[in-house]
Amino acid sequence: MDEKFKRDHHCGQLTKQDAGQEVVLCGWVATRRDHGGLIFIDLRDRSGVVQIVIDPAAGESFKKAEAVRSEYVLQVFGKVRERSAETINPNIATGTIEVVASALNILNPAKTPPFYIEDGIDTDENLRLKYRYLDLRRPEMQKNFILRHKVTKLMRDYLDKHGFLEIETPMLCRSTPEGARDYLVPSRVNPGKFYALPQSPQLFKQLLMVAGMERYFQIARCFRDEDLRADRQPEFTQLDMEMSFVEMEDIMEMMEGLIAYVFEGAMGMKVQLPMQRMTWDTAMDLYGSDKPDLRFDMKLVNMVDAVSGSNFKVFNDIIANGGIVKAINVKGYAAIPRRELDGLVDFVGIYGAKGLAWMQIQPDGAVKSPIAKFFDEAHLAKIKAAGKAEPGDLLLFVGDKPAVVAQALGALRIEMAKRRNLIDPDKYMFTWVTKFPMFEYSEEEKRYVAMHHPFTAPCDEDLPLLKTNPGKVYAKAYDMVLNGIELGGGSIRIHRQDVQKAIFEAIGLTDQEAKEKFGFLMTAFEYGAPPHGGLAFGLDRMLMLMAKRASIRDVIAFPKTQSANDLMDEAPNTVDEKQLRELHIRTAILLKKDDKKDEKK
Repeated sequence: MDEKFKRDHHCGQLTKQDAGQEVVLCGWVATRRDHGGLIFIDLRDRSGVVQIVIDPAAGESFKKAEAVRSEYVLQVFGKVRERSAETINPNIATGTIEVVASALNILNPAKTPPFYIEDGIDTDENLRLKYRYLDLRRPEMQKNFILRHKVTKLMRDYLDKHGFLEIETPMLCRSTPEGARDYLVPSRVNPGKFYALPQSPQLFKQLLMVAGMERYFQIARCFRDEDLRADRQPEFTQLDMEMSFVEMEDIMEMMEGLIAYVFEGAMGMKVQLPMQRMTWDTAMDLYGSDKPDLRFDMKLVNMVDAVSGSNFKVFNDIIANGGIVKAINVKGYAAIPRRELDGLVDFVGIYGAKGLAWMQIQPDGAVKSPIAKFFDEAHLAKIKAAGKAEPGDLLLFVGDKPAVVAQALGALRIEMAKRRNLIDPDKYMFTWVTKFPMFEYSEEEKRYVAMHHPFTAPCDEDLPLLKTNPGKVYAKAYDMVLNGIELGGGSIRIHRQDVQKAIFEAIGLTDQEAKEKFGFLMTAFEYGAPPHGGLAFGLDRMLMLMAKRASIRDVIAFPKTQSANDLMDEAPNTVDEKQLRELHIRTAILLKKDDKKDEKK
């Protein structure tokens, strides 16, 4: 007899309007309860859960139901009926109805899962990743991927309406190591040569502008061999875009419209436009970060004027040597336990700070602090005024090089906000950060490197500084930030050869090196490159924020661990010697094996 697995309704979509209707359902057993004469099964599919009732009158199907266990795959034939008032379950969408089964087929039995297939489980993440196909059955995880589908569809719809073309760029390209490490792919037919997996489609999308496509987008897979964190993966997805004949304002306005369209369509949330904007200098000065979290205040305050001329030698020496002293005001936290204060010293040390000073403002306005004795009343008054400190407040100071102060105090600002429960998880605060420095100095390489990438256009007024003072050059770059996380970033690109050459010179690339790495792009620019610019959004990060998850691994179907391993399929793994020899590769491991063979001879 032919097996028929067809269903005509989905579990979570049945309502009171379906009462009296015969239905065929398929799904997984969420729970099974035996109440003596009746068996109740919560049947789950992607749409939700519905209660199935089976009584002994169902005959053979009742016997099958007695054998059913969690995660068995079933087909159920039955009639929908309304529940009595006292049996209504308000916790599920189908709680007002149930399905009385007339027949039941076990399509597949199942082993007992290693964890519960339900929301809110307290299970080690590695176990969830090892059995990812089971983890993805959980309703909250399925909601994440329904959201992901909605978001990418909305993105495509918006960009299509605005004249963008979706164009795929190569996954196998040449290595251009000017950022993170590349993943390399050996070429079998070109011995000794390698492709690289793309860190982004940057060069190709610029070539598409040269090609006259004018507006391009792609939901692109990208690869970076870098150390991982909660919001990083070795392979990730970004919404990549580029536009011709535009200026920075055109791109930012277009992207604001995209984000507003996506958030309203996927979440029903109105994004206030235009979004707030601040320069990189302002962000670093007030928040110690180029990804400021604006859901709470607690800005960094420059204390140099307030502490100068005091008897506190530590601050005086820092200022005299070109350093800076800043503070944050943790409102209403003067009663912080001393043990916690000592822990904060260790916390800022993680970010390079050599110490942390503090002042507790007492109810009478007096200052309690180990360093208070070094400041007269006039200085203390200046400090309190600068920090807007009131009775009950706690001032925390860091003095060091500006970069260290920004990093340490910026991180401390976030940490204190968490401890004081100042961050509203339901609040979404967008901002643009603009006018980034064009370069940053690499102590390791002893040269300037591009802060974004070497194709970012410098601000017009800073062009003369490229040769004389590269560290003072600002870029036509912009990042969109949401709740302290960079959603995406972009820039106006260089389309003039003379400017591109000056940038390469500033980062220490000779004409020969530039030609070897980017010669095809430079050649293309000789044939009429339009002014162009673009942006890429990290899709995984965006979805993590929209779904209110702590890790992007919860919005990627099959992610890697923080050590870049896939616990489910055990990638990366070894390959046999035959495969390596076909690729003309000998690994250090193979060489050791060969050495041992030689020793035996």
